[in-house]
Amino acid sequence: MLLKEIRNIYHSELDSIYSKDEVDSFFYLVIEHYLDLERFILAIEPLITVTKTEEQPLFEVLGQLKLERPIQYILGSTQFMELELMVNENVLIPRPETEELVRWIIDDSEALGINEINVLDIGTGSGCIAIAMAKYLKNSKVKALDISDKALEVAKQNASLNKVNVEFIQANILNGKILKEKYNIIVSNPPYVRKLEKSKMKPNVSENEPDVALFVEDNDPLIFYQKIVEFAKSNLKKGGWLYFEINQYLGSQTKELLAEDFCEVELRKDMFGNDRLLKGKLKY
Repeated sequence: MLLKEIRNIYHSELDSIYSKDEVDSFFYLVIEHYLDLERFILAIEPLITVTKTEEQPLFEVLGQLKLERPIQYILGSTQFMELELMVNENVLIPRPETEELVRWIIDDSEALGINEINVLDIGTGSGCIAIAMAKYLKNSKVKALDISDKALEVAKQNASLNKVNVEFIQANILNGKILKEKYNIIVSNPPYVRKLEKSKMKPNVSENEPDVALFVEDNDPLIFYQKIVEFAKSNLKKGGWLYFEINQYLGSQTKELLAEDFCEVELRKDMFGNDRLLKGKLKY
């Protein structure tokens, strides 16, 4: 079968669910994953064909995409900060906004002039933040915690895959003081989507990614931020930095949590123009 015919089938079956650009992206990810073909292959070989055996996984993926299962879960991997990460239904799929958070931290940290930068990632999930910090932040010593043992299994595999040393800890940040060490940097992308916002989300997110990593109660949406701020007050070194990814609709409220004990507080918009990133420096 002509490969371009399969691409046409992808569009005829999926364009009513996803944008045409998304469908193109799905198709090229799939042929790269299963056939080791570059995305420009049809431009240089428009009549390239695939065998029955080769086309089978392409149509199997198509069936799962029609059910709105995320392509990253179907393929079992994704890219984050030029790193390959394994993902499954036990972890959130890393987002571009989270890459922005990591790049912000790395840029800031280069100016610290510290021989060893101790980092704690709270709610690590796939390990994307912790692993990228360990990979790209010079002189870093990284620890990461999560409540989910299944998420930590994925994170440990990703650390091994990317040849970095991260210490993973199973713990619930809501349980109060769980670690005695002090850190130069504490970072977290905790659950922050209110349940009232679930109806605005696409089913491939709301019906597939883990609720425990996504949602908070409508009447207490900042519970994780409050706990982490309290934790950071005791566990950051003097002049240490706290970084958050936040709910775009609660930017000012989240920023206010840092007002009393942190200085140089900055709320930053992401690439889409949403209030998404927050940092502050411990005053004492």
